[in-house]
Amino acid sequence: QVQLVESGGGLVQTGGSLRLSCVASGRTFRWYDMGWFRQAPGKEREFVAAIAWSGGSTYYADSVKGRFTISRDDAKSTLYLQMNSLKPEDTAVYYCAADTLRELAKSQAGSWGQGTQVTVSS
Repeated sequence: QVQLVESGGGLVQTGGSLRLSCVASGRTFRWYDMGWFRQAPGKEREFVAAIAWSGGSTYYADSVKGRFTISRDDAKSTLYLQMNSLKPEDTAVYYCAADTLRELAKSQAGSWGQGTQVTVSS
C-alpha cells in the first residue's frame, strides 16, 4: 500500500479558491490511479474526481465539473485538486485515495489519507 497525506484545506469565502495536495510515499506513486473524495457532516462519503495512472484520463462528479481540476506530478509523488468558484455545499473533509479506477468508482480504495477540512463560508 501507499501512504497518503493531504494538505491545503482551510476556510474560504464563497467564490474563492483552494488547492489541495496529497503526497504519497511507500510504493511507486505512478502505478496508481488516484482519486479525491469528500464527506460532509451527516452525509456519506462521495466521489469528487479521479485521474488515471497515466494522467491521460480524468473524471469528475457532476457537482464539481467545470470548477475543480485534478492533476498529478509523478516526479513529486503528489496529487492535486484545484478548487475554484467554491460554494458552501463544497464544505467537507476531503480525502485522497489510491487504487484502480474500478475500485475508486465504487468509493473503495486500498489506501486513504487522513483528510483535510475545507470550509466555505457564505
